[in-house]
Amino acid sequence: GDDLQVCTSKNPTCCTKKMEERYQTAAKQDIQQVLQTSSATLKFLISRNAAAFQETFEMLIRLAENYTSTLFCNAYRNMAAEATAHVQEFFTDVGLFLFGTDISTEESVNRFFDTLFPVVYNHVINPGLTDISLEYAECLRVARRDIMPFGNIPQKAVGQMERSLLPSRTFLQALNLGIEVINMTDHLHFSKDCSRDLLRMQYCPHCQGLTLSKPCMGYCLNIIRGCLAVIAEIDLHWRGYIQALEEISSAMSGAYDIEHVLLNFHSLVNDALVQAQINGPGLSEQVNKICGPPVRNPKQSPNCSFDQNKDNQGLKMFFRDSEETLANRRKEFISHLRFYRAFYGSLADQLCGNELAAADGVPCWNGEDVVRSYTHRVVGSGIKAQSANPEVKVKGTDPVISQIIDKLKHVIQV
Repeated sequence: GDDLQVCTSKNPTCCTKKMEERYQTAAKQDIQQVLQTSSATLKFLISRNAAAFQETFEMLIRLAENYTSTLFCNAYRNMAAEATAHVQEFFTDVGLFLFGTDISTEESVNRFFDTLFPVVYNHVINPGLTDISLEYAECLRVARRDIMPFGNIPQKAVGQMERSLLPSRTFLQALNLGIEVINMTDHLHFSKDCSRDLLRMQYCPHCQGLTLSKPCMGYCLNIIRGCLAVIAEIDLHWRGYIQALEEISSAMSGAYDIEHVLLNFHSLVNDALVQAQINGPGLSEQVNKICGPPVRNPKQSPNCSFDQNKDNQGLKMFFRDSEETLANRRKEFISHLRFYRAFYGSLADQLCGNELAAADGVPCWNGEDVVRSYTHRVVGSGIKAQSANPEVKVKGTDPVISQIIDKLKHVIQV
């Protein structure tokens, strides 16, 4: 083995160059494996909750849509078929926004009340034997914001929707970013220098027949802190990320809790319809001034076609069974997540302490020999501390990690 690159020694060796190369690959795979094992419970915690919150939000949207359609079927049967189509469209928008599409909540709420006005005018305020023409309906739709048939209720709905949907959307996006951060650090690309240092630490003793000796704790810390220096830079931002999640979670409660807002949307719609009925005569006058007298077409609106029993039973059962409300589930998730605040700062210590290094007081490998204890200086975590590392040369930041840090900073700001 006189052509060995890393595992050179004064004593005879049982390694060839080819074997050394295979050990180098194994050392990299080992560390990757250990990294993935150490983050597995954290990754599972975040991904399981991201999926559960998404599913609950989808369920809430369906339930809110059903409540609103049922309101029309029960109390305003003659306009239910037309109104239900607008209700469906509105809750599709709510879902799109919540799961990340860039659409305006304010616009969606206003569009819903704009399209509802011609239907309400035709059936409640100025009912006739036939339906108003499409052109006339369009005039009413455009005039709704000036006439304000529903009073300030659309504005109230905008406020509630914006205040409840945005935090929930941000919360989901943040959870998905958490998974991305862990995936990125699980598959860290190690430098050539680092790969050689890992080989020296884990497998060079094998070449001298010392298959049972493990690296000394101080030696292990120097190597792993050096190799994971770029990951340790995430620490500060990861702590900030968990704190921001904590803050947004406690802000997602009370009157602006998404569960409360979505499941009470139908009662806001009912208030709006009652308001329009009360203001009926005055509204007719205003409409005549802007759009002229109603122009009618000989066509009859169909009655309610929405099967309100189909979904409601299953959905109600879903909410009764899950006695834990959204707020409780969030609290529980955050309290588990808090344990991982220092995850990236203490990663090297975790790996050496749990998996890689020899126990205290046991003879251990120092990179050249088996010794009683490691005598070199042990450096701290992070890139700055590595300038004094006796074992590993660290060349500065990694563009992939810098990108992840930027994403964390951004989501904290949001």
